[in-house]
Amino acid sequence: MEQEISLRLHKCSTLHSIVIELAAADVGNIPPTLSRGLHALVLKWFAAANPSVAEAIHANQNSPLAISGLLGNRRQGGVRVGDYFYFRICLLDGSLVEPLMRGFEQSETQSLVLADFPFVLRNMYALPGTHQLAGAADYALLSHPMQVLTDIEMHFLSPTSFKQNQGVQTFPLPELVFNSLHRRWNIFAPEQYYLPTCEWNALVTAYDLKTYALKMEGGTEIGAQGWVRYRFNSPETAWIATVLANFAFFAGVGRKTAMGMGQTQLALQINVAQKPSNLKKSKTHNPSSVRS
Repeated sequence: MEQEISLRLHKCSTLHSIVIELAAADVGNIPPTLSRGLHALVLKWFAAANPSVAEAIHANQNSPLAISGLLGNRRQGGVRVGDYFYFRICLLDGSLVEPLMRGFEQSETQSLVLADFPFVLRNMYALPGTHQLAGAADYALLSHPMQVLTDIEMHFLSPTSFKQNQGVQTFPLPELVFNSLHRRWNIFAPEQYYLPTCEWNALVTAYDLKTYALKMEGGTEIGAQGWVRYRFNSPETAWIATVLANFAFFAGVGRKTAMGMGQTQLALQINVAQKPSNLKKSKTHNPSSVRS
């Protein structure tokens, strides 16, 4: 409990999306999912700079991190030396940037092995504009969007699921998506930017989703990937939803966001398609309409 409190006392109003570039150091096959290895690697970097910060993150039930899966070119015949890969680390508390970058620099020359496969570190992209998925924001700026959207299209770039009634729901219902974002916002934002609770009286007006089986170390996880368009009729609710939709780029949505699931972006933010090449298709939801 003390570790969780220590993180909350050092809240910083900035958010960050940092991209780590890797290269294969051998030939062979990479496991389809490296979520546990990537999570352990990030904690290792924190521990190298500040062990107490790493312990606090590990002990905190609400992780201030969202970590993507390993993205890049996976050849059918196996990867080759020098093949390019990358993954994204999002920080919901800007005070974590300094220890992460310091730990990365201290580990730059060390060997890097994920699931028995060797890689070399090539680069870290932390500044906006250096990589299409690198970026930064501020809770104050996010809480004052330039345009309030009544129609919000969210893209779920990795398998996404939610806890619901002691079970797991794979369809991104509006109340599940925006309650997930609302909870994470009010946990990590400085108190002056807390958002009020509201009823998500939204309609799903269109969607195109497929479910995928994501093989993780603890078993297979099923999640939805694709896009959903939501409509909010209340101006107040639309404002809060717009704030949270922009926040989703950093926070992710739903379960296991520190393990590669729930990577989400507002349609206006989409810069790159993350193809589910390492996933097994489970079944298809028929699109409710054709995109205009």
